[in-house]
Amino acid sequence: MYSGTCSMQLKIMGDKLSKVSDFHGYAIPNQTLSETFSIDSLVVTLTRLNTLRVLSLVSLGIWGPLPGKIHRLSSLELLDMSSNFMFGSIPNEISRLIKLHTLTLDGKFFNESVPNWFNPMSNLTILSLKNNRLKGQFPSSITKITMLTDGKSFQFRISLLPKGVTTVLLSNNSFNGKIPEEFSKLNHLQHLDLSSNSLVGPPPSGLFSLPNISYLNLESNMLSGSLHNVIKCGENLGFVDISSNKFTGSLPSCLDTNSSNKRVVKFNGNCLIIGNEQQNPDSFCNEDNFKKKRSWSSTVWIVVGVIGLMVIFLVIVAFVRLVFRRRENRRETVTLQHTVPKVIQNSLPSGISSEVLANARIISEASKLGTQVVPSCRVFSIEELTEATNNFSGSFFLGEGSIGKLYKGMLENGSYIVIRSLSLFKKYSIRNLKVRLDLLSKLRHPHLVGFLGYCIDGESLEDSTSSRVFLVHEYISNGNFRAHLSECSPDRILKWPDRLAVLIGIAKAVHFLHTGVIPASSSNRLRTNNILLDEHCIAKLSDYGLSIITEDLEQIELADDVYDFGFILLEALVGPIVTGKGEAFLLNEMNSFGSQDGRQRIVDPVVLTTCSQESLSIVISITNKCISIEPKNRPSFEDVLWNLQYAAQVQATSDSEQKSEGAS
Repeated sequence: MYSGTCSMQLKIMGDKLSKVSDFHGYAIPNQTLSETFSIDSLVVTLTRLNTLRVLSLVSLGIWGPLPGKIHRLSSLELLDMSSNFMFGSIPNEISRLIKLHTLTLDGKFFNESVPNWFNPMSNLTILSLKNNRLKGQFPSSITKITMLTDGKSFQFRISLLPKGVTTVLLSNNSFNGKIPEEFSKLNHLQHLDLSSNSLVGPPPSGLFSLPNISYLNLESNMLSGSLHNVIKCGENLGFVDISSNKFTGSLPSCLDTNSSNKRVVKFNGNCLIIGNEQQNPDSFCNEDNFKKKRSWSSTVWIVVGVIGLMVIFLVIVAFVRLVFRRRENRRETVTLQHTVPKVIQNSLPSGISSEVLANARIISEASKLGTQVVPSCRVFSIEELTEATNNFSGSFFLGEGSIGKLYKGMLENGSYIVIRSLSLFKKYSIRNLKVRLDLLSKLRHPHLVGFLGYCIDGESLEDSTSSRVFLVHEYISNGNFRAHLSECSPDRILKWPDRLAVLIGIAKAVHFLHTGVIPASSSNRLRTNNILLDEHCIAKLSDYGLSIITEDLEQIELADDVYDFGFILLEALVGPIVTGKGEAFLLNEMNSFGSQDGRQRIVDPVVLTTCSQESLSIVISITNKCISIEPKNRPSFEDVLWNLQYAAQVQATSDSEQKSEGAS
């Protein structure tokens, strides 16, 4: 790292190349950074270097979607994060880096379209997006750029380029159509590489005679026609490659290798009349022959299409007959589709089906979390649960949850579980209830208490209904968050950095519930006593998603979860609030947070002695926003999570500085 008085450079080169074919958005041992790595936290940390001008983080195993927060590095002139494991879309916010002249994001797994954000980037001269999975139309705003490097796997037409361009490198893409005539007007062009694309038709004759052209590579396209109209070549032209195309006729004199000129010319794999055994027969380049083949291919596809339509028609007829035959089941299914959220599957790499992608407006990268370590959901028998709880005896009773009674149990293999006995407000058919439970089982996240399975009371009876179900969750042994804030247990009370870690974990879980489910899972009963801590003090949210089972599907806004989380933040700041007095506390005491004396009086002494003032101020600010009376003024959970992560980073920096001062 180099730091000057007015500039700063950060360059790190690793050895974790991104050349793997089976990367699906999750951490890979010995390839990527660990599962606990957060690219969001990394970028937040980097944004504190507000004078950073050069950032190069190459082959480090960085993984995750590139956060839009990268735009906060407003002084950045060069950004190179190539050969890592980033995926998703390239954030539009990069366009705010108006000083950027070099952007290199090679060798990644970006799989969305190229964003149309080049207009504000008047200083951008080098763009390299090689070896990605980008798709869609190439944006017209790219014409503002004065130098382009090749970007593998693009699928778009070549756009017009500015007349001042000197180097155009667009090889190994999926460009199609003809080379625009405007290319022959780029009088400053010196180096043009359009090889390995799908370009067709004859190239503009003026390309060969541009006054400054020295390198011209058109190899491995489908360019055709005769080059007889190429009357002369530019004086500086030293290399020409037109091999592996469909050119016919003879070479122009200025490209004849037998002439006195010293330029290098490659032309194998065409149908040229030059007596070269490495040319193809005329039939290979015959356009009429290709038209016949295309015509035959079109006929075949028409026949296939007609047969396909007939098959679809027969399937529809069969489906309609089945619908009428099972009218009652149909009503039930339709009702369920309108009331129960569609849960995104996490077993697939992206976590999102093509149908969902086509219909959803926003899919957060939180929905791309992979399958967790928690065992898969299974069906328990009532005998198993009875044995695990000694017939649901009082000694195994844990208490009343937000919904249902909770029992601790032990399975035959010695593992502990928690069983929620849930009496439903109405009776469901077994089929209906199983669909709901299956949806609940799809909610998997490191900071959600694992759902292990269920048992439906009366399932053994045919065509029966049930008004009771047992939900089986993993057992979390270290108590709830509220207990770790109480002075009643001074040996267990959490310091400020530990409280921030808990809050960040739960914010990630709720963010997932808001973005990993369509429609979002709201009303998740956010309370400090519903946040459990395991033996490693990892926070996990319980009592989430129960509205799927209870049909408590009121139109509750996501902002209500934000409001509830605001009270969790508040308790993390001041300690447990007496039940029922939270509103009164807000009205009478919240304004006191604005003064130093007020903080000393209200904030938990443990927090005051273990926090930095900047970190504390960040959390107080986001707390005030979360508990705003107006829902529209409350932040999203993405904003909440970002602020908490920022507060944690500020706190970590402060703690590190204090240790350094103490050591000196």
